[in-house]
Formats: sequence, C-alpha cells, structure tokens
Amino acid sequence: MNLFLPLRFFLILGGLIVCFGLGFPVPVLFIVAQLGFTVFIGLILVDAFLLFNQRTRLKIRRRLPRLFGLGDDNTVRIEVTNQSNIPLSFTLIDELPIQLQIRDFKKEVQLKPGERKEIQYQLHPVERGEYEFGNVLAYLRTKLGILEKRYRHDYPMSVPVYPSIAQMKQYELRAFDRISHFQGIKKLRRIGHSYEFEQIKNYVRGDDYRSINWKATGRRGNLMVNQYEDERAQQIYSIIDKSRNMRMPFAGLSLMDYAINTCLAVSNIALKKHDRAGLITFSDKVGATIKADSKATQLNKLLTALYREDQRPLEANYELLYHAARKLINGRSLLLFFTNFESAYALERVLPLLRRINNLHLLVVIFFENTEIRDFADKEVDSLEGIYHQTIAQKFLTEKSQMVQKLQQYGIQSVLTRPEELSINTINKYLELKSKGLI
Repeated sequence: MNLFLPLRFFLILGGLIVCFGLGFPVPVLFIVAQLGFTVFIGLILVDAFLLFNQRTRLKIRRRLPRLFGLGDDNTVRIEVTNQSNIPLSFTLIDELPIQLQIRDFKKEVQLKPGERKEIQYQLHPVERGEYEFGNVLAYLRTKLGILEKRYRHDYPMSVPVYPSIAQMKQYELRAFDRISHFQGIKKLRRIGHSYEFEQIKNYVRGDDYRSINWKATGRRGNLMVNQYEDERAQQIYSIIDKSRNMRMPFAGLSLMDYAINTCLAVSNIALKKHDRAGLITFSDKVGATIKADSKATQLNKLLTALYREDQRPLEANYELLYHAARKLINGRSLLLFFTNFESAYALERVLPLLRRINNLHLLVVIFFENTEIRDFADKEVDSLEGIYHQTIAQKFLTEKSQMVQKLQQYGIQSVLTRPEELSINTINKYLELKSKGLI
C-alpha cells in the first residue's frame, strides 16, 4: 500500500471532530462541520486523483563516486525530475549503509512541473569495507497536502571505502609545493652534498649559498647555483601494527585507520620522489607483505592491500616482525613503524628487538599521544580530586616523552604525534631523513 496520511489530514479531521462536538450546544457549528466534512471528502478525492494519476511521475537517479575515502566527507548526489504537469513537494529518504548508523536521513524537496534538481549530501565513513545503499523513497504531496503517495525507487548500489585518496593528494600537493604556501609540511635545508647533480640554475631566495657555482656566475654576470636532486631508488617500508594496541578510537577512526591513511600518503610521496615503497602488516602473525618497488602499479597494489587489512584482538609478536624484516627486506631501508605504546613497560619489553631491527635498517618508531589525556591535563581544575586526576594525566604524558628519549638513547628515530597530525609529522620525518642523507 503506497497511500499515507500526513499530519495535515489529522489536523483537519481533528478540527471537524471538535466542530461536531461543539455542534450540540451550538447548532450553527454542527451545520458548519457538515459542510466542512463534505468539502474535506471532496478534497481527498481530488488529491487522490492527482497523486495516483498515471501522468504524475517522478524520476530519481542516485550518483555515487567510484569509491569513498576513509575519514573523508564524500559527496552523494541524487537527481530528481518532476515529469508531471503539476507542482510536487515530497520528503526524500535514502536508505543509507548500515555501517553509518544513520536512521533519520530525509530531505524536503519542492519541484515545479518539468523541473529537475540535484540534491547533495555528504557521508563520513569511519570503517573500511563495502557499503551497501538500499532504495530511495519519496513521499509525494500536491499543493493540497491531504494525502501522501509513497514512490519507491529500487536502487541498490554499493561503493567500497578505501584509505583516503583525497588526503593522499592533499599531502602530495603540500610536499611538492616549492613556495610552501601550505601549513604543515616543513621546508627542509639539505645537509651536505650526498646528492646527484642535476643542473645549474639562477639563484633564488632560499637557495644554499654553499651551492653557488662561481665559474658560471662569472660567465653569466648573475648568481648561479648548482642544483642537486635526492638520491633515488631508496627502499621505504611502512610497517603497521594491527594488534589490539591500535584499536583505540579518536574522532571516529581507530589508530590503525589513521596509520593506513598515512601509509598511503607517505608511500605516494616516496614514489613521486622515485623511491621504492613497500608494506608489511603484522600482529600475532604476518599480514600483507608487498616488496618495495617503484612501478606505476605499486600505489594501486598498496591501496588494495590496505583496504583488505583488518585489526586483530591479540598482542603483537615483535619476534615475528624481526624475522620478517630480515627475510623480506633486502638491503638497508627506511622502516616507518606505526604502533602504539601506552606505558614505558610496554616499550621496555620490545626494545631489544627494536634495537636489532635498527641495526639492520633505519627504523622510525611512530606512536601516538593520547589527545583526550592531553586535553584533560591542560584544563583548569578547582577541586582536590581534579588536581589528583590532572597530576596522573600529566605523569602519563611525561612517560610518553620519556619513551621518545629512551628510543633516542639507543639511536632509534621516533615520532610522537597526535592522531590527526600523523600524516603531516610522518611526511616531515621522511623528508627530514632524506634531506640529511640518512636513508
């Protein structure tokens, strides 16, 4: 049954019932109620005829992007066309994927005869996977608005949610913007000259004075500098811990999902700089392994592998990681290791294995600052209990800083970052190590 009764129907009917009730002490109101009821029945018939007339038609088309980006605002478009010769207003309901847990989505639309509109809304997925859209429902009304006709458009569609390609492109633009208009990516000065000579060019502000080519300057009469390019074909591996340590959520995304988005962004930049990007995931067992390469298809291989990764509710096996690094990675490489340590004891347990890995490769341990504890520690408190709690929070933050110092003590590079700043800080670290010639 596609006939529904809106609120206006019940308001009019309620008013008529009141008039009938008051018609007993006031006879005039009884006559008015009778006339009103007759008119009401007539309007119902007219409204039903207009709504269920075969010429009253609505065309609906949903348009989805090829894929959604994890943690991004993804735009969905619905085109609606009034193919009738009367104006229509309706409530549009889209059956959204169950992962989003949105059950109150609706849009109010008004269309003139023959008019077409595009309705846009945004979805913010926080889980990877296949998202299934259901039907599109429209509850049509004429100007009378006494009845509603449900128009059900069977439109099942699906779209995969991949690691964020939009963020990847955004950080690519930032990293390769020579003018550095964007905030976040640091413009780093090269240390030393362990780079391949590229060309001689005119001096511009910011160039290293030590690179001035005095012979070319004398011949041209303008300051000329030697331009060097970074060494190429260096191996950059992203290693993602997908154990229960990475399940903690911040702003809807888990730490593992933050790491996955960052892995894609930094791998893209590494490939653009002609380095070779690879991937290893692990927990209690080794997951995806992609050998470092710089082929044109490498980024797509990484994207597909990251899309399929799932968290595991078990402890990470660092002994397994050490043996995997020795077996799978040939030659000294940069290892960007995404993990999380919530206590100094957790770091102490695995520190010997991290030192052994660092002896073979250049290891960067990237772990997370608890933003909720940081915000709590920065709040003003006005009670003794609040002071105790804040002292514990500050002690926890101090312990995180001590972990960084502990890693530096053994020559292990580290990045302690807020989850939302993970991509920026990881890319800066990669560019810093590359500029220093440590890779």
